[in-house]
Amino acid sequence: MARFIIRRLLQMVVVVFVLSLMLFFWLRSLPGGTVSAILGERATPQTRAALTKALGLDQPVWVQYWRFVERAAHGEFGTSTRVLPGADALDIFLSRLPATIELSFFALLLAVVLAIPLGYLSARRAGSPLDSGLVVTSLVGVAVPVFFLAFLLKYQLAVEHHVFPVSGRQDNLSCTRVTNFFVLDGLLTREYDCSVSALKHLVLPSLALATIPFAVIYRITRASVLEVLGEDYVRTAESKGLTARVIRGRHVLRNALLPVVTTIGLQTGGLLAGAVLTEKVFNWGGIGNALADAFEGRDYAVLQVLILAAAMIYVVINLLVDISYAVIDPRVRTR
Repeated sequence: MARFIIRRLLQMVVVVFVLSLMLFFWLRSLPGGTVSAILGERATPQTRAALTKALGLDQPVWVQYWRFVERAAHGEFGTSTRVLPGADALDIFLSRLPATIELSFFALLLAVVLAIPLGYLSARRAGSPLDSGLVVTSLVGVAVPVFFLAFLLKYQLAVEHHVFPVSGRQDNLSCTRVTNFFVLDGLLTREYDCSVSALKHLVLPSLALATIPFAVIYRITRASVLEVLGEDYVRTAESKGLTARVIRGRHVLRNALLPVVTTIGLQTGGLLAGAVLTEKVFNWGGIGNALADAFEGRDYAVLQVLILAAAMIYVVINLLVDISYAVIDPRVRTR
């Protein structure tokens, strides 16, 4: 097990190194460049030259990259020029992260709670009208763009019928902040009206964000259960007269959930790293919204910390999934 973890850690280091290289060169290839983004309309040949030297952009590329890695290792990504002018870019990421985690958690919870039981039920009744309807629903969930569904939900349930709030994370209440997870803060401080308000604001963005994970997890669960149901050991268990409950729990679900675990982990990383469109539609104060604003305003400091952090989150979650998969199925350790 230790060798497996070490091998995965080394692979993660290589992935992070490649990602840092891609980010470094991509940011420097964008139109205008860092100097123009910082100076804006105040740029003159003299100020451009001075700032270029101050940022070390006149140095060889390999020197610039090494300094970039050094600063990133110490959490120094510069100050924001557009998202929150003058604020430290890393502080912006840390302050926005709880909002994205909260949204992603509820979206994934919704997707898993619905997808796994429905995927199992669909596989048990393969070919039935229920199975066909669920398959079509999952295809629609993948095919419909998230931003379109988000706008549709917002218009129908918030603007037209006022069932849920239009945007934001919470109503204008005097709530005590402890962790910046609004639902959790309300529970910790016993300000239950704050938790209820936060939950109401979570419903629509969670529904929009959960559609693709639901569809993917449902399809993987259905396919995996169908495959396991055809295995010899399931038929042997049935011939021994074991109850359906024992067969489902011990033989079918336990083996069928192995690929589902991997899928859930990858979807978690994707949600945390890619909730840009949903957050933008609902004005959700998370890293996705900050990333969209940084792109729009060419805020290079915020861009580099958000992109690198999102990539790191995805890689770390993928590593944890690999380790959990190896714990569940020891055969994986030898691959």
